[in-house]
Amino acid sequence: MIRLSSVQGNSQRLDGGAMFGNAPRALWERWANPDELHRIPLACRALLIEEPGRRILLETGIGAFFEPELRERFGVVESDHVLLESLGSLGLAHSDIDVVVLSHLHFDHAGGLLSRWSEQSGPQLLFDRARFVVSEGAWARAMKPHARDRASFIPALQPLLEASGRLEIVAGPVSTALGPSYRLHESEGHTPGLMLVEIPGEHGPVLFGGDLVPGVPWVRVPITMGYDRYPERLIDEKQALLSDLADRGGRVFFTHDPDVALATIIRDDRGRLVATDHRPQLERVVA
Repeated sequence: MIRLSSVQGNSQRLDGGAMFGNAPRALWERWANPDELHRIPLACRALLIEEPGRRILLETGIGAFFEPELRERFGVVESDHVLLESLGSLGLAHSDIDVVVLSHLHFDHAGGLLSRWSEQSGPQLLFDRARFVVSEGAWARAMKPHARDRASFIPALQPLLEASGRLEIVAGPVSTALGPSYRLHESEGHTPGLMLVEIPGEHGPVLFGGDLVPGVPWVRVPITMGYDRYPERLIDEKQALLSDLADRGGRVFFTHDPDVALATIIRDDRGRLVATDHRPQLERVVA
């Protein structure tokens, strides 16, 4: 039996126009309430999968590795490492995790791998027993980023992952660390090699939406982010993946939605893909 828990990490506030790139403000303000700096609230939520004898964590959020000046610049709200506190509320430490899967290596999805910022020492790699899983395309992008997204990566992280001896770079739809029960979907619209895990469930599959579908508003197929590398390609990928999920009674787990962790994908009476049955959080729910 597989059980799922949503695990809150550090939250962010980012520019609403950037997050809803192709949507006018008059539209996106219906979905998110901006502050005086035009920033909207965002979660950085991880998904814990517990199987008999094994624990898997999908992503680690932004964490607390930024020094104070950069924490302010990137809108990170809390200075403590919230992900570790959230795991603690489930009775777990980072050393209890067996596998960490990273959809990609942007700092708001992988920064939680690192210890909290300290003046006295550089960042340390946490999750000291876990195997780390990342796609070949995402790894290549992190090792040689484009000028457009260079600031989205953590230069210290890749050497630490390599030095751990526990890194799996995946090429294809199956990971050795995860096993064949977990299907991997690759997407290129947001960033090269974005890898989304599909979890088998008794009530239909669960897709970790990552930055392909970061929250409920982005279930609307035409809506993309200003951060997306190839928006038209992303729209096509999202249409295909969500259509398939709707046909199979599937659900999406949202990493950035501040209010909704999980929703079921259906077609409405006009044939549009929509998110229903919103779940604000999960705690050891049967998949």
